[in-house]
Amino acid sequence: MVLITGLPGTGKSTLAAALAAELNAHHLNTDRIREELNLKGKYDARTKKRIYEVMLQRTEELLKTEQNVIVDGTFYQQKLRNRFQRLANRLGKDIRWIELRANESTIRERVNKKRQYSEADFEVYKKIKGLYEPLEQAHLVLWSDELSVEEMTKRAKDFLMLMA
Repeated sequence: MVLITGLPGTGKSTLAAALAAELNAHHLNTDRIREELNLKGKYDARTKKRIYEVMLQRTEELLKTEQNVIVDGTFYQQKLRNRFQRLANRLGKDIRWIELRANESTIRERVNKKRQYSEADFEVYKKIKGLYEPLEQAHLVLWSDELSVEEMTKRAKDFLMLMA
């Protein structure tokens, strides 16, 4: 299980999709789940909790059938991360964390463009940035405004092999 975390506009979904294709893994994404559940535009705590619960359930189903999973979301709070860590521990699965970052000017530019699933704009970015808790788990940090998708994918694969 690979979890990709970071603030809105850092390129989580772009990397997750590329990495999933390279590793023949399933890609789960909070924005897509929000859309599937008809919860677009709803960002209250209850809705976020529901989306992460569904993502956790789907992750568990895939892991139980021995499938690789890449999960992407902000994971802005440690308590959200802990639930996935507990799942991995309970199932005896490895979990790897990748954090994406980008300079604020790049993020502003990215979130001001229409994106397929994400509704997060710069105000959402600023709000989540204020709530984002540092990642305590060992992890790889990638700067998406300094590396191409191909370079990030290669570094992520190298990291995953190193941690195996």
